[in-house]
Amino acid sequence: MIGAPLDLGAGRRGVDMGPSAIRYAGLEPRIRQLGRRCVDWGDVVTAVAEASTVGDERVRFLPQIKETCERVAELVVRAVEAEYLPLVLGGDHSVALGTLGGLARAAGRPGGVLWLDAHGDLNRPGTSPSGNVHGMPLAAALGLGGSEFESDAFLLPALEAGRVVLFGVRSLDPAERDLLAELDVLVFTMSDLDRTGVERVMKEALERLQGPGFVHVSLDLDVLDPEVAPGVGTPVRGGLSYREAHLALELVAESGLAGSVEVVEVNPILDRENETAKLAVELVASALGARIL
Repeated sequence: MIGAPLDLGAGRRGVDMGPSAIRYAGLEPRIRQLGRRCVDWGDVVTAVAEASTVGDERVRFLPQIKETCERVAELVVRAVEAEYLPLVLGGDHSVALGTLGGLARAAGRPGGVLWLDAHGDLNRPGTSPSGNVHGMPLAAALGLGGSEFESDAFLLPALEAGRVVLFGVRSLDPAERDLLAELDVLVFTMSDLDRTGVERVMKEALERLQGPGFVHVSLDLDVLDPEVAPGVGTPVRGGLSYREAHLALELVAESGLAGSVEVVEVNPILDRENETAKLAVELVASALGARIL
């Protein structure tokens, strides 16, 4: 487990407490119940807004975010080399740049990702309406964010566009829609899931993810409906139900494809009795092989 308590990429404070909330909800003992050894490497050092300069309004706090992502990448590389499964706890979704960049560096090549999220996170510095970097990590990992995102700690592009799957999307900015029309990215909106069902869609997604290099699962808790997961930074109505989310991750575990997982955007300030963090624990367990029987 690698904690990344960063909230500089988000427009709303609080997700920096996500790693603590998820740990408090019992993540480590839940993993051990699955018969897995679990080692917690603690949290990487992160900057805080009160002691940081916003900098370029197109990419707010980007230098500080990159420093955190570089630390995450170093630990991810170390974990892969030690034959651990890296489990990154965010923080806002900008930490994914460190996770993916580190995985690509460890593998020596780009890989694939299952991106479970209400949003596309495909904005770029010139297209973002807010300048919040947590809306840009997927574009940056695809090598489309520009030289501002590059680092010696990352391998960019970290992803092959043809092995990127967006799952549960229901909120895209106009520039993200335009970009998706140009990319060989597989996108499943909530409408697709409503029409086709989680199992059929996920099987198609898993087929697309197969290939050389790594396969990563990036779980933003806002992919779930806010009624189920209230404690998230940017809630969007109409998301996955409790059972749909579990089924999706159970299918991931059955496939045996995923070599790394991250869970992000848990905001305890907006939560009810740590409900969303507890849900995060159970979803991670499903991704690691937990079953009803």
